[in-house]
Amino acid sequence: MKKYRGPIILLNLILFLGIFNYSVVQKENIMADGQLILLELAPVDPRSLMQGDYMQLNYRISDEVFEIEVPKRGYCVLTLDLEGVAQGSRYQKETTPKNNGEFLIKYRVGKWNSIQIGAESYFFQEGEGEKYAEAKYGGVKVDENGNSVLIGLYDANRKKIE
Repeated sequence: MKKYRGPIILLNLILFLGIFNYSVVQKENIMADGQLILLELAPVDPRSLMQGDYMQLNYRISDEVFEIEVPKRGYCVLTLDLEGVAQGSRYQKETTPKNNGEFLIKYRVGKWNSIQIGAESYFFQEGEGEKYAEAKYGGVKVDENGNSVLIGLYDANRKKIE
């Protein structure tokens, strides 16, 4: 068994790196080709002693769910208003039905029955908390399958905070 230890470790390493790189390429494709959707924020405490400065994100569309029963995992179907801000339309278990002008974003039900749609925190450099305190929207790029990547925070004028 000792003579196979090296090749087995090498094979596992190659497999791990392959899966990791595939995930990175998927996220890069979403960032390059995905549809930008602005989700209205309800931010909370922007400080963590262990992690540094960050903002815990809570999206308005997540808060609208408490009155209805939704599957534990599924898709939030969104429409965009005239200003490009997402409006929650419905929650469904599958990717269909999806009409023209609708976008999907994957979600799961988290702690305390809250809807989590992916990026629930945004990290920034220490000392820049004041700049992000005025954030009103989270900019998320989504693909056709409902995968999403948070690309930044936006102010009330829908301009990216940098």
